[in-house]
Amino acid sequence: MNRLTQLFQRKTADVLNVYFTAGFPQLHDTVPVLQALQDAGADLVEIGMPYSDPVADGETIQRSNQQALDNGMTVATLFEQLHDIRQQGITVPILLMGYLNPVVQFGIERFCQQCQAVGVDGLILPDLPLEVYEREYRPLFAQYGLQVVFLVTPQTSPARVRQLDALADGFIYLVAAAGTTGAQTDMNADVDAYLRRTQALGLRNPTLVGFGISDAASFAAASRHTTGAIIGSAFIRLLQQAPADGRTAAIQEFVRGVRPH
Repeated sequence: MNRLTQLFQRKTADVLNVYFTAGFPQLHDTVPVLQALQDAGADLVEIGMPYSDPVADGETIQRSNQQALDNGMTVATLFEQLHDIRQQGITVPILLMGYLNPVVQFGIERFCQQCQAVGVDGLILPDLPLEVYEREYRPLFAQYGLQVVFLVTPQTSPARVRQLDALADGFIYLVAAAGTTGAQTDMNADVDAYLRRTQALGLRNPTLVGFGISDAASFAAASRHTTGAIIGSAFIRLLQQAPADGRTAAIQEFVRGVRPH
């Protein structure tokens, strides 16, 4: 059974998903950061595949993408880095998040084969149109055991949300504004109403909120009407600031600070 499915069967609230960019701050930091997140208690980890034009991401993540590309990170290098993580004791569910162009350039089926070989559980491809996914990629992703996550915004109509929910098999990723992750949005009345509205749809997939979550208060507020939350920009800032020799301890402290229990 897919690790994401196992996770959401076991845990239905306060799920913590942490995003970081592969090859950031340094090229070979990918696996150590992944290991530290697992050790600190993250429920699942989203690894960003750097791209030169990450349109769905905020400025902090865009800068980390550029830094990783400057470091020499590529899709092929990422798979090399991840090749034996499951043998090394990494059990946390892993999602790859990125854009269609590098995946297509790498070769869709080859990409799926590599994901299966290294133990990737799911994909978030914000610029993959639903109709293209349904027509061209759905059987391929399923063949290689890859679950798919779709993004929903406050502007997404209920009918469209239901359509995405019917085709998604990982979770539904709730973003604050038309497609930008990491936006610093207070958990205000508008956001609360959006989360309540989505909750009222009674979706079959779990829902995770991915914007403006940076501490225990915003995590708790976001998780009130959802299955949990995604932290990205705040974690990238931590990686930027933490000294290399104190990074593992800083990651431990950060995760425990977000979800104290």
